[in-house]
Amino acid sequence: MRVLVGMSGGVDSSVAALILKKEGYDVVGATMKTWGNSIFFKNLNKKLEEKGQKTFSHGACLCPDEENDVSSAKAVADKLGIEFHEIDVSNDYENIVINYFKDEYLKGNTPNPCVRCNRLIKFGVFPELARQSGISFDKFATGHYARIVFDNGRYLLKRGINPKKDQSYFLYGLSQEQLSHIILPLGNYTKDEIRNIARKYGLEVADKPDSQDFYNGDYNDILNQTPKKGNIVDLKGNILGTHQGFWNYTIGQRKGIGVAAKAPLYVIELRKDTNEVVVGFKEEAVNQSLIACNVTFSAIEELKEPLNCTVKIRSSQEPKEAVVTPLDNKKVKVDFTEIQSSIAKGQSCVFYDNDTVLGGGIIEEVL
Repeated sequence: MRVLVGMSGGVDSSVAALILKKEGYDVVGATMKTWGNSIFFKNLNKKLEEKGQKTFSHGACLCPDEENDVSSAKAVADKLGIEFHEIDVSNDYENIVINYFKDEYLKGNTPNPCVRCNRLIKFGVFPELARQSGISFDKFATGHYARIVFDNGRYLLKRGINPKKDQSYFLYGLSQEQLSHIILPLGNYTKDEIRNIARKYGLEVADKPDSQDFYNGDYNDILNQTPKKGNIVDLKGNILGTHQGFWNYTIGQRKGIGVAAKAPLYVIELRKDTNEVVVGFKEEAVNQSLIACNVTFSAIEELKEPLNCTVKIRSSQEPKEAVVTPLDNKKVKVDFTEIQSSIAKGQSCVFYDNDTVLGGGIIEEVL
């Protein structure tokens, strides 16, 4: 069987290719190039050069020095003796991921570009463009820490065995069609095991730092907004201070608010129409319910009645007990058993049955 492995130049995808080759697969590697030559990228390049930040450390899908990661990926491919290709996805990446990120932030939401990128680019456009370029393959593999099993007629996405590295949250939007063509070799490994394998086989990326975000620079580089003075207010509307644009803040933010108080303040709400940042104390930054839209399910065909399960509202959180109730128009209401802090509109909420991903959606409203 011929497997195309998406290689980022990091240790995870490199070892994924190594494992598959050792298991006897016919492996071919490919790196997706996200940094393009459009006006957006040219302006961003110019801005970074002016700031003296043209070169970043490894760790971002959107990176001006991505050629360094491409070189690392090619070096690993050469060492493994496998075919290697570069696939330019920059136009689709800009239209589907970057523009989405900008639009959501400027609405006062907190988007998760990695979730969108995985579903539409990494497991969508990328392998499709690879196929169109003449690369033939039967399955597509990546270095994500998650598992796929086939059970009772459905492909199930499951959490990786290492809770600290599990990445199933970012993959919940994958369809049955996508899951049927994917191999995730790292789901049964810990990160330490993967680094040890890389060292054992002499891969230079063995100790390369983990990726942290889709962009390592200042988000304002992407948003490109002119500062706009607005008020920082409490829940009663009292003015506590000022800011230079609500888009500089995120829900749950505690540091860098710029307002002194008797106890730490947290960002509770971002009001686009009035350019206000609403803050409050920890006990005020809690909710127990939300409405999610654009909901998709993978482990089940559809949700017809309230379901007791666990739900994650951010990638770093452990799933929390909740009841998910179906609504119209691909929406659900999520009622948590316990109060939750800093639920952010625009983030993904993912539903689990033990270690199986049931589905997920985008937080539209916080109740």
